[in-house]
Amino acid sequence: MSDPYFQQLFADRIGGAEYGKGTAIYKFEKIKRAKRKAAEDYPDRTLLNFGIGENDEMAPESVRQVMAEEINKPENRGYADNGIDEFKQAAARFMKREFEVDLDPATEINHCIGSKPALATLPACFINSGDITLMTVPGYPVAGTHAGYYGGSVYKLPLLAENNFLPDLDSIPGDIVQKTKLLVLNYPNSPTGKVATTDFYAKVVEFAEANNLVVVQDAAHTVLTYEGEPLSFLSVPGAKDVGVEVHSLSKGFDMIGWRIGWVCGHERLVQAFSDVKDNSDSGQFIAIQKAAAAALDDESIPKQTREKYRRRLTKLVETLQSCGFECSMPGGTYFLYTKSPRGVEGGATFENAEAASQLLITRQSIVTVPWDDAGPFLRFSVTYEAADEAAEDALMAETKKRLESIRFVF
Repeated sequence: MSDPYFQQLFADRIGGAEYGKGTAIYKFEKIKRAKRKAAEDYPDRTLLNFGIGENDEMAPESVRQVMAEEINKPENRGYADNGIDEFKQAAARFMKREFEVDLDPATEINHCIGSKPALATLPACFINSGDITLMTVPGYPVAGTHAGYYGGSVYKLPLLAENNFLPDLDSIPGDIVQKTKLLVLNYPNSPTGKVATTDFYAKVVEFAEANNLVVVQDAAHTVLTYEGEPLSFLSVPGAKDVGVEVHSLSKGFDMIGWRIGWVCGHERLVQAFSDVKDNSDSGQFIAIQKAAAAALDDESIPKQTREKYRRRLTKLVETLQSCGFECSMPGGTYFLYTKSPRGVEGGATFENAEAASQLLITRQSIVTVPWDDAGPFLRFSVTYEAADEAAEDALMAETKKRLESIRFVF
């Protein structure tokens, strides 16, 4: 079958004339295929899914009730464009209450349709051909992908255990720094679970000022902090002069599918984001913004979500440790990032974490996400579905039983 006439028209940024012809299989597709095989081979065995990266509960009833009321109001039917004051003011109150960060809701905050679109939009404000974006790996690639769309490139900063899963800013070559426009961070970090410190953020501010670059801190997991109190980048002196922070209601408020968050920080940076956004979307549905504002004003919601995932992570750490895994309680997120096994006693040696993950799925129907960007690691998520603590305990018991039957070598 010949190619369609438009095969030659695809932009180079997505593969050009070769778009759609690649044979490489993305790791999440490999996981899906392995799950299907496990279901076929063991139809009566329950899948233990630690690979899910989204909350397992609906938004709180109080938030859904606000949505139910607002959805029928005719004044909410129109375009929201760059957001409504009610949501921005609620975000400002949240930042003040949780982090002691003072923001002008009119000029230093704007809503986004989830943090992903914000991270996709911000490179458009800064990146020209040849510009560099610094990004940590492993990590969420969206900002780097869009930097590449604009002719920029990504310089990867590996997150290593010996550096406490913080990027080594001093190791970046001078010629790279000279071309850098953006430094993208994500703390609490997905997938490592590391939390940033005030000292680290202070160093980031100093680095940005010395090298004339903009910091984008992805704070999607901030309220899911277990090590100390949640920390905002903007709470560090000078941070608002060099960057923005991107927040989301997905993780901490069980509002994954609602697609609502905000960008906050320096007035001019937020304005640039708003100008590009205004030419990309027409704003999130006003009823959602109003429901989100109600959620932000209810400080019990993130506390309850945090304690739930803290409890589940504690149980998971104990289970994995009893099976030989080298792991400890993460500082934040609902992910546990642990060294991958090297092989199986008397059996296979794993080339990488992906091989270990595939064996776990196909042999024991245990789903994890492999990361090999900075050494072989497995990511377990505690967003599995369990109706109550008894169900959590039963799932942990079954996990232990299956893991102990493999006899991993570490």
